[in-house]
Amino acid sequence: MAGVLDSVNKRTQLVGQNRLELLMFRLNGGQLYGINVFKVKEVLPCPALSILPHSSPVVRGVAYVRGRTISILDLSIATGGRPLADVVGGFIIITEYNNSVQGFLVRGVERIVNLNWEDVHSPPKGSGREHYLTAVTEVDNKLVEILDVERILSEVSPAGRSLSQSLVNSGKRAEEINTVLIVDDSSVARSQIKRCCEAIGLQTVVLNDGKQALNHLKEMLAQGQNPLEKYVLLISDIEMPEMDGYTLTASVKADPRLAALHIMLHTSLSGVFNQAMVEKVGANDFLAKFNPDELAQRVLQQLEARHKAA
Repeated sequence: MAGVLDSVNKRTQLVGQNRLELLMFRLNGGQLYGINVFKVKEVLPCPALSILPHSSPVVRGVAYVRGRTISILDLSIATGGRPLADVVGGFIIITEYNNSVQGFLVRGVERIVNLNWEDVHSPPKGSGREHYLTAVTEVDNKLVEILDVERILSEVSPAGRSLSQSLVNSGKRAEEINTVLIVDDSSVARSQIKRCCEAIGLQTVVLNDGKQALNHLKEMLAQGQNPLEKYVLLISDIEMPEMDGYTLTASVKADPRLAALHIMLHTSLSGVFNQAMVEKVGANDFLAKFNPDELAQRVLQQLEARHKAA
């Protein structure tokens, strides 16, 4: 597995090209699943696991990897399936999400594929709310399901994500631009950001991907509306079907009518993301998910900047 991942330096060349690299794997059965390579630190044969008493059934144990103890989550259980039977013969995908490192136990790892986000689509309508997918795509005429890892982690280990009381309603002002445009493909992330912004007294418009957001902004312009007169800022995830946050940002900044819109990239890609990548696409700010107080403070800072400019 030493050669399964390309260098981070090479992968950064995908920035702004609306492309991604997907690591494909299997759980029980033949269904293919995928995870963005940007979130993967390492892939290893499953090491010996130590059992944690009173832990979630999803946590099959902990492993000592590269000098640190990491929780190992069975992705099959996490998504409503039966436990993976052959732990010893399985693999763990070491990932970093939201400033935390964890391992995902899978039956087998296939390969990495390079895709265009335009070929990655939201889950089909009618799939309900109980699925654990953010997107689907097709590779070699086979369906690949991209998991909503943020939802999985929020269910396995719910963290205290409430806003400090001192910040509640602190952004509420009358007769002022007070709406935030939120763009994220994860239902959990959308809800978290929406609650945070509304708790400080702002209104929100929520969309699922970058293509929806860009079309929304262009439709406003076509109707004679100025998005800059409605939105305090745009908060966007990076990895999304149809159009990623990099491409959305670059497209907005390339349009003179929208270039002044403040864009914050708000993503769980904390482990490999750096300021140079933010600057490359012209984003105004970057924040790793998910700290409600920090997010609220950044939004309030932009609100204050708009207020002073006005």
